[in-house]
Amino acid sequence: MRANARQFALLVLINGFVGAMVGMERTILPQLAEEEFGVASRTAIFSFIIAFGIVKALANYFAGSWADRLGRKRLLIVGWLFGLPVPLLLMWAPSWGWVVLANVLLGVNQGLAWSTTVVMKIDLAGEKRRGLAMGFNEFAGYLAVALMAFVTGWIAAEWGVRPWPFVPGLGLALLGLALSWWLIEDTRAHAALEAAHARQPRLSHVFFDTTLRHPALSAVTFTGLVNNLNDALAWGLFPLLLAQKGLSLSWIGLVAGVYPAVWGIGQLYTGHLADRFCKKDLLTIGMLVQTLALVLFPLVGQHWMFVGLAALLGWGTAMVYPVMLASVADFTHPFDRAASIGVFRLWRDLGYAIGALLAGVLADWWSLDLAIWVVAALTALAAVVILWRMWCPPSV
Repeated sequence: MRANARQFALLVLINGFVGAMVGMERTILPQLAEEEFGVASRTAIFSFIIAFGIVKALANYFAGSWADRLGRKRLLIVGWLFGLPVPLLLMWAPSWGWVVLANVLLGVNQGLAWSTTVVMKIDLAGEKRRGLAMGFNEFAGYLAVALMAFVTGWIAAEWGVRPWPFVPGLGLALLGLALSWWLIEDTRAHAALEAAHARQPRLSHVFFDTTLRHPALSAVTFTGLVNNLNDALAWGLFPLLLAQKGLSLSWIGLVAGVYPAVWGIGQLYTGHLADRFCKKDLLTIGMLVQTLALVLFPLVGQHWMFVGLAALLGWGTAMVYPVMLASVADFTHPFDRAASIGVFRLWRDLGYAIGALLAGVLADWWSLDLAIWVVAALTALAAVVILWRMWCPPSV
């Protein structure tokens, strides 16, 4: 990492811009659906998360294989080209369908750009610093999500939900494209150099091994799906639950911002821990911490308690997010790594669509509280799967 510090730092910055593109929606889109378009059904409101999750998952999958065929830099540039129209569509969308379309494009942007920065940082970091590299990557992305969620919530409270909250996103998309085009260098040669000394065997079938057959890889993949399932819940249901409990838009923005802020900042520490301790232990504890936060969320009523539980949920997520990516890299050969990360991120981000659909249906048919508790049970199940199927990676 020290030898490639300039490129690594640029990739960290660019991934911050990628995260900010999601953050500009985080606080206000459920309110936008109800106030400007009259969308009342929870399931219908979550259609933007469902579209985003499915498209991002597919983009992740193809990014894994395309990163080797087309080159990392080209894929990063293509990802930003898909992101450019998103803020404009959100500013001026004449109907809810256009908002869903914006999230389709955002899903492609996130899948291609974020996946590519992940692979490039792992290429640059080498075997002994993968956890720290992923900690920096996810720190930048999710801290940017938090900051943009807070900023857009404040702008919306002062000047309304459109168009001003989406203006910063347009500037960041242009800047991200410019930096990727002119300053970033491809990193495929680093992966080829590492492959010459690799200890891990090649996977016989990357998709099926990562999804089901390899015990550790498939356990990490299932945990990733469940983690993003509960993130979709926090994205779509928490603003509605908090509004139902009487919190103002600025307070909702604070809660929505604290969760990814702790998630983002915490990964600088937890990513480093992943290089020193057994990744299995970190994943198990992190999923149990998330479970506790989700179980308690519907039971409290005071504003500061929601902030505290959002921080707890963010810490639990920080304990697992960089560790999952580093674990996939640990268990794969360098020539399989990009494709395996693509498969992992396919299933992980399908969790957005599954979580949004599940939470929306449960909230419409029963209650917001029940939807949250069902997701908490699935989060606890993921901890059990990690305990059952995973072992400590060979680097520990």
